[in-house]
Amino acid sequence: MPVRIPGKPELRALKGLHLWHTGLSTCSQRCRIVMAELGQDFESHIVNLTEGENATEWYQAIHPGGVAPALGHDGKIIIESIDIISYLEQAFSPGSLQPETPEQVALMKELMALSNTHQYKLKTLTFEFLFRVGKQMTEEQAAFFQKNQRNESLRKFHREYREGSFNKAVIDEAVDFTHDTFIYLNDLLSDGRTYLLGEKFTLADISWMPNFHRFELLGWSFELYPALNEWFKQVSTRASYQKGLKDWEPTEMLEAARPKMAAREAAGDGMMTYGSKKGWM
Repeated sequence: MPVRIPGKPELRALKGLHLWHTGLSTCSQRCRIVMAELGQDFESHIVNLTEGENATEWYQAIHPGGVAPALGHDGKIIIESIDIISYLEQAFSPGSLQPETPEQVALMKELMALSNTHQYKLKTLTFEFLFRVGKQMTEEQAAFFQKNQRNESLRKFHREYREGSFNKAVIDEAVDFTHDTFIYLNDLLSDGRTYLLGEKFTLADISWMPNFHRFELLGWSFELYPALNEWFKQVSTRASYQKGLKDWEPTEMLEAARPKMAAREAAGDGMMTYGSKKGWM
């Protein structure tokens, strides 16, 4: 687990828990859910991604990759959400969000890694179908981002996004991957277990809760995954889901986006019209 000692003395001087995050970032949501589960408060630092704050020198001193979230704990910095939630669990309540057997621990790590891989597909579909109908960077902000953001893959992603819709093959691949992954998780849950690893709520469940919620916002159809749908109904009743995820959502932005996404769906160009596996939905 990469734990960094930051170069800036003001960062090394920070005491307690500090989270640099955004309200709608699924990776940030994971971290807040874990802290809610563990009963840990934190000092909040919102990073305005729409205005390119993640390309500033001060933020890249915290997270060299220029993405959110990042966690500070008593002068140490931990980046990447899977590492952050693992660190938090070990630091404040070792074993409380871990399964019981070595085999289950290995599967938990696989599921967490899969949720991280899924983030790249989720990001593409979120930008294409949700963020495109919201506030955009100005030309000046976009130019600043391209000049100052050191993460080349992030610069490339934003260039392609601003140039227009991602090409159909990219969207198809993201939809296909999501469908196949949801089928896999549904099969895992089809033996009647309550949580992804059995009867104990673990970091695996927390890793997937924000991803599933995001596709609920995007209007994904869940008829093909009844066990997964029941799992989500169960985990979304937890107090940590409300405190770590729902309480931070930009409700006005989401309400404004819904009719625009519905109009695109009605025009035959919604998310559920994509996917290369004909007849999958």
